[in-house]
Amino acid sequence: TAETLVLLSRLAEQQDWAGWRDRLFAGEPVNTTENRAAWHVALRRSEAAPAEVRDSLDAAKRIATRLRSGQWKGASGKAIGHVVHIGIGGSDLGPRMALDALDEFRDSPLAFDCVANIDPADLGRALARSDPERTLFVLASKSFTTQETLINGSAARAWLQAAMPGSDTGGHFIAATANVEAAAAFGIPAENILPTWHWVGGRYSIWSCVGITLMMAIGPARFVEFLAGAAEVDDHFATAPVEENIPALMALFGVWHINFHARQGHAVLPYAQALAQFPAYLQQLEMESNGKCVSREGVALDYATAPIVWGAAGTVGQHSFHQLLHQGTVAVPADFILVREGRYDAARHAILNANAAAQAEVLALGRDDPSLEPYRQYPGDRSSSILRIDRLDPRNLGRLIALYEHKVFVQGVIWDIDSFDQWGVEYGKELASQMLARLKDGPGAAGR
Repeated sequence: TAETLVLLSRLAEQQDWAGWRDRLFAGEPVNTTENRAAWHVALRRSEAAPAEVRDSLDAAKRIATRLRSGQWKGASGKAIGHVVHIGIGGSDLGPRMALDALDEFRDSPLAFDCVANIDPADLGRALARSDPERTLFVLASKSFTTQETLINGSAARAWLQAAMPGSDTGGHFIAATANVEAAAAFGIPAENILPTWHWVGGRYSIWSCVGITLMMAIGPARFVEFLAGAAEVDDHFATAPVEENIPALMALFGVWHINFHARQGHAVLPYAQALAQFPAYLQQLEMESNGKCVSREGVALDYATAPIVWGAAGTVGQHSFHQLLHQGTVAVPADFILVREGRYDAARHAILNANAAAQAEVLALGRDDPSLEPYRQYPGDRSSSILRIDRLDPRNLGRLIALYEHKVFVQGVIWDIDSFDQWGVEYGKELASQMLARLKDGPGAAGR
């Protein structure tokens, strides 16, 4: 209700959301546990961006142009025709999702694969369809110490060397990293190393040189459009009052569901097959950012924070989990994402969007018909939002991602947590190294 929105807006003001927003845009340290800025908005400020951002973007454009034109030659002299992007987490989910979302804008003869998992099958499948003489690997790792990325990168290098013994295979690699020295030590030529910075969090890195793979696919001009779409949302978020600020309102709706109605799930339902990877992308953005149980001051929280984010493309989800959304005992708020204009068949696209509108209406209004059996009734009163864009293009994809980025930030402010660290993933990595050492010690050692 109107009163609810007023009260939620007061909550945001009480938590100084506007002050934190200003610090975010100013590049001040909003990542308190690491005393770092989270200045990903600077990556999409065009000519107003810092000089090092513009230089890195220009370098990425030069590399992408050479590859797209067939001028980049491998060690054997053959033109590169296949790009394998190796990263994990934010260094994988963003490029992977965007490559799929913008598939119709790929105008390059290059083929693309994304590899993230340390499971040898992931890289093995990509290599099975690759010609080593014509394959380029993009190693995306801010620290250039990420175990999965370095192991997969080393396996790729060994594969190249076995196929082209005695050749210098360094030209078959590009690095996107903040650790230039480590990339050089790996054997990647200096001109193939694109710098990023510690103030760019992994899950916000698609806007940086980590997006080089997307740029290779859609071209530098369209990548700039992608950045420009996000910048438009930045401008809106930076200036609009809370009651008119779309990301802030999205955040407040989430707080209302989570903290006042105990809704711990959130479904993301893109009615666009091209956005099938978007729920997985948002899982990291939301759950790694705000999946925290202590405040910025280190005090244990006695209230809920991030929801469990999940979903799938419509109408596929209607034939699996929508049963629970409509008649389950757990109410799950949902975001429906609709694209007004389809690419292929207008009549089928209209059916798709009609399904989305119908699902949202049934969630809200339900069905209470005394003439029907109880199992045909729908309780209704289940919340959803509809985000509608005119078409799925680079600019609108940039807008869509930025909306959710700023939503997550505002929720972190309201919950008094650091949305930009991810200490919860570190301890398991440490234990995995210890477990591996135990396994090497002999049978039964892991159980000691």
